[in-house]
Amino acid sequence: MSICVLAGGKALTLGAALFTLSWTHSVEKIRWEEDWRATPAGLEIVEARVQGSGAGMEPPPDAHFEDGWWRYRPSLPPQSELALAASGATGSGWQLCAADECHELGASAGKPVIVRYCE
Repeated sequence: MSICVLAGGKALTLGAALFTLSWTHSVEKIRWEEDWRATPAGLEIVEARVQGSGAGMEPPPDAHFEDGWWRYRPSLPPQSELALAASGATGSGWQLCAADECHELGASAGKPVIVRYCE
């Protein structure tokens, strides 16, 4: 199983089923992370983590605090793809890590970055 990333007119295939997507909130400067699994049914979220809270960013009631992170599992069905905004105005992009390899995505203004399962 693999993950396909389409960004800036280029395609990248990562030979991994598990990946972590992370970013820093542009206003609150708080780190967020999500663990995902790529399956033939789509992308399934495994866990989400946030290092704090802020206006409109409160962890859900079922979150628990562990090792400096609020951890929880969002209730989402498998997603056919993730579309990551690429505004270029947030100070940094998204970081996608899979199989001991990390890539910064969407740091410059442009079309959304698309992440999906591929065979």
